[in-house]
Amino acid sequence: MLEEIRWAVARVLRSPARLAFLLADGPGFPYDIVRFLRRTVPKAEIALERIEAMARRIPDEHLRAQALASTRAKAYHVAGGCVLATFLPTETAQQYVDIVAPLETIYDYLDNLCDRHPDVDAAAYPVLHGALADALNPDAPLRDYYALGPRGDDGGYLAAHVLATQAGLRRVPGYRPLLPTFAQAAAFYSDLQSFKHLQPGVREAQCVAWFERHRAEFPDLHWYEFAAAAGSQFQIYVPLYALLAGRAAAARPAYDAYFPAVAALHVLLDAFIDQTEDCEHGELNLATCYPSFGDFCARARVLARTALAAFRTLPHPNRHRFLLRVMALFYLTHPKVQSQGLDAAALRLLDAFSD
Repeated sequence: MLEEIRWAVARVLRSPARLAFLLADGPGFPYDIVRFLRRTVPKAEIALERIEAMARRIPDEHLRAQALASTRAKAYHVAGGCVLATFLPTETAQQYVDIVAPLETIYDYLDNLCDRHPDVDAAAYPVLHGALADALNPDAPLRDYYALGPRGDDGGYLAAHVLATQAGLRRVPGYRPLLPTFAQAAAFYSDLQSFKHLQPGVREAQCVAWFERHRAEFPDLHWYEFAAAAGSQFQIYVPLYALLAGRAAAARPAYDAYFPAVAALHVLLDAFIDQTEDCEHGELNLATCYPSFGDFCARARVLARTALAAFRTLPHPNRHRFLLRVMALFYLTHPKVQSQGLDAAALRLLDAFSD
């Protein structure tokens, strides 16, 4: 994790356009990045080391391979999910990380199983993702998440993360009013995962039909933006941050501020840096669904402006502006950008977050 982040920081400092973006908000932005790197990233890294040790003990070789791949290749997801811990007191920040790390691991592990495991039928997707719904409801009993596949013994790996997330939520004052919101987020995510891993042609048609059922709620989105928003985790992490920050009244407004605008941007940026990988594996890449890259940049600017306007309704809007800008900066400075020859495109896309 630290290697990727150090590489990105060094790259930012060597890139005039990225350095200008870093400094555009004044000295507070780079100072908060330093706090994030020094206070939050080490906590996330320690949590991920424990999770990786658990993954190495999984008996089944295929499940073990996907668990390890999700902890290694997507470590920056855990650090990014914990970014708002930067603004919490030390003990509360640790509490936040202790929820986000296992929950993010569930997301990434299940995504890997659906994408890469050789023996996962489409019927298994919603059953597997029942683990996410249960993790977000501390009253939910464990189920057999592998009932429809894949076969194999995970040594209790997935169940352990469900239980760890539930235990963390129980320690958050005032979490219960958010349970319906969390349930909706989990349902949207499960729907997306159930559709996006289908065969080409079928998956797009299913996603479009799914969006049509929700179009009235999100009339300003394209189907691929709605799908992207459903695939994010920030609409869960940010209300939790509000509760841990002692701002219970801001928890639901935080969800509304992040979903769908920030959530869509999050997954679209992730898709942007995964273009080659998704192409090689025949996966649906939502960033390439736009008619042109220019359309993508224009819509990113609209979504970013929508998010910034929504942040003004929340306590400490600059903290949320920091999250949005640091998310864009780190994604668009990721090593995958350079390895795919996407640097010029990344800088053009970064400009969409400059307003």
